[in-house]
Amino acid sequence: MSFWDNLKDKVAGMNASLQTNISKFKNAEFASGTMAMCAMIAAADGTISGQEKGKIATLITNNEMLKIFPAAELKQKFDHFCDKMTADYDFGKVEAIQAIAKLKSKPDQARAVIQIGIIIGGADGNFDSDEKKAVKEACSAVGISPADFDL
Repeated sequence: MSFWDNLKDKVAGMNASLQTNISKFKNAEFASGTMAMCAMIAAADGTISGQEKGKIATLITNNEMLKIFPAAELKQKFDHFCDKMTADYDFGKVEAIQAIAKLKSKPDQARAVIQIGIIIGGADGNFDSDEKKAVKEACSAVGISPADFDL
């Protein structure tokens, strides 16, 4: 099995697992952490193009796992983190990492945010090294080994 087929199978499994458990995660910290993770994936190469932002926003609003949140709320949080990283990438990234780190004491939610980052990162068929690095940084912020996700 190729790396990409293996990744797709793992993402499908993560997606199914998250759909089963996501309703217990309906809280502001999880929503913020998730949108921070998505913004980090969008900005993984150091910039956020309008096309990239739009593509990820579409994925977010169409994702079954995130339908427990009002789409407008998620979009506002996603835009907030994207705007921060666009204005000053380093400080924006620090703010995004801090939002994700708030889930460190909630391991199930932290793992779900990491899984969503992997799903979003691989949604275009190319989970590139910059996106993997962003997910690894999020893993570090919540004290989870990237090896748990084969990173």
